Amino acid sequence: MPRDNGCERSVALSQLEISCLWWVVAKGKSSWEMGEIMDISENTVNFHIKNAVRKLGATRRIQAVIMAIRLNLL
Repeated sequence: MPRDNGCERSVALSQLEISCLWWVVAKGKSSWEMGEIMDISENTVNFHIKNAVRKLGATRRIQAVIMAIRLNLL
C-alpha cells in the first residue's frame, strides 16, 4: 500500500499563513523579525504559523514549509 505523504491532498492556507511560511523558507526569519517586517506582533506571526502547521498536518514549522512547497503553496 502506498504511503500517504500528504502531497495529494488539498490544503487552503490564508495569505498571512503563506507569507509567514515564505519568510521562514526564503530568508530564515524568526517570528520576531517577521512581525517587524509585516507590521504585526510576534504572537500573531506564531498564531498564523501554528495554523499553517495544523492545516498541513505537520509537527514543526520547517516540516510545514516543506509540505507547502510540495503542495505548490509556496
